[in-house]
Amino acid sequence: MRSLIRRPAATGPHDPAPSRLGYRYQRLLLTPGFRAATRIGVPILLIAAIAGSHFSKAENRAALVAQIENTKQRFQERPQFMVKAMTITGADQSTMTAVIALLPTDYPVSSFDLDLEHTRRTIEALDPVKSASVRVGAAGTLEVRLTPRVPSALWRDGATLRLIDETGVVSGVVTSRSERLDLPLIAGDGAEQHIEEALALYAGAGPLSTRVRGLVRMGERRWDIVLDRDQRILLPGEGAVAALDRVIALNAAQDMLERDVAVVDMRNANRPTLRMNEEAVAALRRVTETVSTNGANN
Repeated sequence: MRSLIRRPAATGPHDPAPSRLGYRYQRLLLTPGFRAATRIGVPILLIAAIAGSHFSKAENRAALVAQIENTKQRFQERPQFMVKAMTITGADQSTMTAVIALLPTDYPVSSFDLDLEHTRRTIEALDPVKSASVRVGAAGTLEVRLTPRVPSALWRDGATLRLIDETGVVSGVVTSRSERLDLPLIAGDGAEQHIEEALALYAGAGPLSTRVRGLVRMGERRWDIVLDRDQRILLPGEGAVAALDRVIALNAAQDMLERDVAVVDMRNANRPTLRMNEEAVAALRRVTETVSTNGANN
């Protein structure tokens, strides 16, 4: 009688080794780079795919931008970042008025809305300002500290009187000479470019300083000193201060400038030349003619 129990078919011995594909997969799992890519890269790709799908719609992008701007504005308008007032130091009233026109007028204003470097450069572009410091100080105050240009001379530029400092930079304008009688006067094309030499001549005028009315730059190469009584000292292009010292010495020895002299020409250092004024020349001519007439009669 056939047995009703089915016996399993005879099979070979079981091989515990993994298949080739399984072996390669297990080797990949043992690789640190593959494990990191699986653990980190796959989630990132999923997030990027979801975000890309969400922000592919214009209304979602607009909502994000609006949210960012709103957050940014709330942060910038915190009380500790607000500027409530301003102070200006180191300037006279006219300069202060010009600076105020360059600063914000509506307060409070966020410090993030202020371009301090641009404001500083704009203020320093003003003629009376040599340098400026702009910062947001304590208690939300915009602090502006100015270093004004100190005028060293008056430069007659055509019909305009300009204030210039020791470097020749214009720092303002006056309407008449009487406004700044304390400053030396220079004139002529290029005079402001040689302000250092002009100031040295004024400083070296010594006993003639009370008689000096101004300096005129001639031909953009040399100076004429204008004195009262319509007298002039013509100085050379080189060694002007030394030539002036010689004139002062000659005047001290011979009272040269107290005589009827119109021009003292020092352009040739080896041969100073004096030019008489018209009245003296006319008188000399009359004397010469009288002497000639008397000689002819005799």
